[in-house]
Amino acid sequence: MLSTTDTDSGDTYEACVATANWLLSNTQLRPTVGIVCGSGLGGLAEMLKDPQIFKYSDIPNFPQSTVHGHAGQLVFGTLKGKPCVCMQGRFHLYEGYPIQKITLPIRVFKLMGVETIFMTNAAGGLNQDYKVGDIMIIKDHINFPGFAGINPLKGPNDDRFGVRFPCMSDAYDRDLRQLAHKVAAELGYDFLQEGVYSVLGGPSFETIAECRMLHRLGADAVGMSTAHEVIVARHSGMRCFALSLISNRAVMDYDSQERANHEEVLETGRLRSQQLEKLVSIMVTRLDHNNNNNNSSS
Repeated sequence: MLSTTDTDSGDTYEACVATANWLLSNTQLRPTVGIVCGSGLGGLAEMLKDPQIFKYSDIPNFPQSTVHGHAGQLVFGTLKGKPCVCMQGRFHLYEGYPIQKITLPIRVFKLMGVETIFMTNAAGGLNQDYKVGDIMIIKDHINFPGFAGINPLKGPNDDRFGVRFPCMSDAYDRDLRQLAHKVAAELGYDFLQEGVYSVLGGPSFETIAECRMLHRLGADAVGMSTAHEVIVARHSGMRCFALSLISNRAVMDYDSQERANHEEVLETGRLRSQQLEKLVSIMVTRLDHNNNNNNSSS
């Protein structure tokens, strides 16, 4: 029997096991799908049937969400019959948490039996062909904090989580991306894009020079989350699918009067959220079929 003694950091294997066991002992649901909701996109959790809600403040070892637009609760329920667990609000580097603490919920998801994770975020559009309200399927990311050694896998590797050097060239599941395009076509969505997401530390929005640099390096959108969670999810062997809601156009021109702000992010989320929720919910219903026919993707 594994020890469940907590440590000061609260992010060890034993601490994650303790958190997973606490949650499983308080719900009958055994989730196989995890969903992480970004700014203004918490409505995905409200689609779950027979919801059972746990506030982050009540969950052992969990950090607390401090961002407006993030409800700060874990919701268990079924989506079109699929058992799911949904984070209504995530954690970010700029809130002051160690990166291992930010990604602890992803570890807990794995230990509860989650096999596939859907992630959403709000991001600034760097690609000049993108419009506010577009949804970008993330096909790859540029992890700028990682260039400075800020990586959730830093430190001794625990083989019970995953291998020391996990591959990231297949981080965003190709089959799930293809499924998203297929579902979007069926729904008549003409606002779907696919591109590269760049993550920065925040909380200040990017300067014009930074946006220009990111765009030249091949980034189509910029945000402050998601990549860290994907790294941990892949380290644990879970399939990942992620969407960015383009909530504002990144300012690239010194003569521009535009200014990025969080209220714009939340408002764009409200306007597009129902369509995004419909896309994700249909994808979840088709997961088994997609799995059976595309077992090589993960």
